[in-house]
Amino acid sequence: MLNWVIAPMLRQEEEVMTASIVGWAHSKFGKLSDETLEGLIVKVAAEAMEHAGIGPEDVDEIVLGHFNAGFSAQDFTASLVLQADDRLRFKPATRVENACATGSAAVRQGLRAIDANAARIVLVVGAEQMTTTPGPEIGRNLLKASYLPEEGDIPGGFAGVFGQIAAAYFQRHGDQSDALARIAAKNHKNGANNPLAQMQKDLGYEFCRHESERNPFVAGPLKRTDCSLVSDGAAAIVLADTQTSLSMRRAIAFRANEHVQDFLPMSKRDILAFEGCGQAWSRALKRAGITIDELSFVETHDCFTIAELIEYEAMGLARPGEGAKVALEGQTEMGGRLPVNPSGGLKAKGHPIGATGVSMHALSAMQLAGEAGGIQVPDAALAGIFNMGGAAVANYVSILERIK
Repeated sequence: MLNWVIAPMLRQEEEVMTASIVGWAHSKFGKLSDETLEGLIVKVAAEAMEHAGIGPEDVDEIVLGHFNAGFSAQDFTASLVLQADDRLRFKPATRVENACATGSAAVRQGLRAIDANAARIVLVVGAEQMTTTPGPEIGRNLLKASYLPEEGDIPGGFAGVFGQIAAAYFQRHGDQSDALARIAAKNHKNGANNPLAQMQKDLGYEFCRHESERNPFVAGPLKRTDCSLVSDGAAAIVLADTQTSLSMRRAIAFRANEHVQDFLPMSKRDILAFEGCGQAWSRALKRAGITIDELSFVETHDCFTIAELIEYEAMGLARPGEGAKVALEGQTEMGGRLPVNPSGGLKAKGHPIGATGVSMHALSAMQLAGEAGGIQVPDAALAGIFNMGGAAVANYVSILERIK
């Protein structure tokens, strides 16, 4: 029989919460030359179980998010999680992939196992090791997250894809270089306070705004400071059904978790609208019974600054074409209307692809538990998370709230 428990703070008409995050672990992101993919996976898996106060015998299912696409010679990786403890042997373990949203795909698979009453406790791990791959291969690997028949020859690889998006946005709505620089500077300022971040340096607006030898143009109007980092890293969370989670040390509940998949070819959609992102946000907010302004903060997918700008519009912070106003007015800075990427985002924290979505959930849970240290959002009560794969192709939104 399904165990449905409604937390006291929920209004009667809202959706029932069926699962919570009860533990987490997070490696530092960056160029981790002394680590291996296996080592990263094993470390965060063991630490997440310890943080949750469970043993391997309590885990019913394991989900690993690992994009790979050529970054690792070891392509069959689900069972690497079992290396964390021999008692995980014979547990169901599955690797999932959905481009840069791979981590959130793993989280969603874990939630669905709990929703289906097929598992009580699920260990979710996300990991990637990218920096050992030569530069040209990195570009080819990342471009696999686009529609190769039409987009495979775009100069500059995946940066070139978003360079085209930025150029098209500028053509439609005017030059938004000031706003992109404000987004980059904001995220680097936040990342400077995050000990887990790959780049912990406040670069400042002027550096991000102007082309220089250290900040050259990379693709179209995008400069180096507009692009996320090539990273190694891993993160893990432990999910539990609500009844179980209320008996544990902490419980960060899912008020909503939505997944929207859009067409892969950019030619089949208005690429400046991020319609899949908008749909995912709309469904998640409706399911949670809240508005965007009730959120305490958002962790969003800033693979490129133009992506964060368009996401402001897709999530409902601004009308189409007016996302720059949100950035220029400081609405998404710490202390603003809605802090976005207090972690530093992909821009400063780093973007080890398979780990990113899990990282977003782990760091948001830290915020809601009041355990985020220097990046803590005061009185954080509701968290919004958006993670995407490709150019707004795979779209995942979660809304989290602490219930214990």
